[in-house]
Formats: sequence, C-alpha cells, structure tokens
Amino acid sequence: MLLVLCSIFTVLCVLLAVAFYTLFERKILGYSQIRKGPKSVGVLGILQPFSDAVKLFMNEKISPIMSNQILFWLAPMLGFSMALFVWVLYPSNFSLKYLNFGLMIFFCVSALNVYSILFAGWSSNSKYAFLGAVRASAQTISYEVSLLLVILLPVLMMLETNFEMAMNAFPVILLFFPSMLVWFSSSLAETNRAPFDFAEGESELVSGFNIEYGGGLFALLFLAEYANIIFMSMISMVWFFMSSNFVFLCLGTLFFSLIFLLCRSSYPRHRYDLLMMLCWKSFLPYSICVIFLCCL
Repeated sequence: MLLVLCSIFTVLCVLLAVAFYTLFERKILGYSQIRKGPKSVGVLGILQPFSDAVKLFMNEKISPIMSNQILFWLAPMLGFSMALFVWVLYPSNFSLKYLNFGLMIFFCVSALNVYSILFAGWSSNSKYAFLGAVRASAQTISYEVSLLLVILLPVLMMLETNFEMAMNAFPVILLFFPSMLVWFSSSLAETNRAPFDFAEGESELVSGFNIEYGGGLFALLFLAEYANIIFMSMISMVWFFMSSNFVFLCLGTLFFSLIFLLCRSSYPRHRYDLLMMLCWKSFLPYSICVIFLCCL
C-alpha cells in the first residue's frame, strides 16, 4: 500500500514538474527573443500552465471519421503511460524499491515509445500524419542505437546498471566529455526536440503525426514529450555526474532541462538527411570505437 502511495505521489510530482517546465520554456523563449513570456494569469504568469490544461481538456473531443478509433485513442494514452512508468526508475535514498537492471528497463520502455508515435500517425488515416509518424519513428529508432552505445561507457566504467548505485559512482564526464556531448545530442533527437524536431515539421508536414489530435488527446502527447525531456535530463545527471546529493541531482536536472530550451531558442531546424547521417556515420562509429578502447 505504501509503495502504491509513493508511486501516486511520484506521478503527481512529475505532472507538476511538466506543468511548470512548460511555463519555464515559454519564459526562456520569451526572454531569448527580447519579449516577455506569460504574465497575465496569476502572479508573473504562475497559473498559466493550469489555465492551458483546463482549456485543452475542456475542448470538444473530435476524431476523424475514417480513422481507426481504437488506436487513435490508445496511442496518446500509451505514450503518456510509458512516460510516467519510466519514472519508477527515479533514484532516491528514500526509495522503497530496488531495481538491479534499471537501465535495461529504461531502454525497453523507451523502445515502446516508438509505437505510440507510429500508432498515432497511422490510425489518423491521414497521409501527412502517416509520413510524420514514419519519419519520427525512423529517427527515434536510429538514435536509440546511439543512446544505448553511449550509455554503455559509464556502465563499463562503473560495472553497474542500477540507478541508485550510479548516483554514488565516479563522475564519468571527467573521462568521457565528448561522449557526454554525443549523449545529449542523441537525447535531443530521441525526444524530438529542436534542432531535431522532425516529428513536427510544420513547414513540410503540417505538424506531423499529431495533426489530427486536439484537446485532451493532444495534451497527453504533449505531457508525454515533456516528461521524457525531464527524465532524459535526470539520466544525464545520474550517469555522467556524481549526484549522491539530492539537491545537486535536482539542480543538475534543471540545468540539463535548461540546455534543452536554450538549444530550441538558438539553433534552426536541422536537415533530415544530415540528421540520419550524423547518427549512422558519426555517432555510431565514434561510440563503437570508444567502447572498443575501453574494453582493451
């Protein structure tokens, strides 16, 4: 019973973090463009995320007539549940769980996220949504390979796949700083964030795989994306830095989350063929070579 209550509390904390992260993003993008972000709802716009949530979930639920209704409704729920489920791996000194192979669970769950994107695009029965889903799925599957090989470097150094144990380990970034940059770039592509946000190419795909979604279903896809961003920031802190202090872990997660936003405000969208070439012709050979050198 206590474990269930802790899980519910974790989910509520993640949802609150996602809500205020959207406000943080709009503030950062506003100041980077020399304008103010949300400031009208509540003090300094602090209630803007809740206003957006109420507006989205109060909208009329519309689904295309020719769509596959079951998968159309299932895809956002699958993506949202996977984004929340992966937070069971959150390391804490006060945790009631102990998962020896937490990193393996992370890769299994992240692989399932591809299906939510593919289901969302295919079930909409729209050519643009389907093209966006295929392109986003190819991007996600490609960069999962890169993520797996790069994260093997700290695993080989620490001989550990448990998140709680990795918190007290050696800061691997001191040895593998270039690998940290490769990991972060792959995280941008894995979470479909700028400058690698090809899952939602407004100029060529009319918003991509989620074009037919609106209201609450779109909000679920939106929440899943931002929950994954915060989780990837937390993983970057755990496996590449020494984060035994809980406050240090939170500050580091906030720092990496800020870098996600600064990349969006600074860089234009990459070209898709260059993105795939970056994965298969740059990141993949580099990761294999570094792993080979570590095993010598």
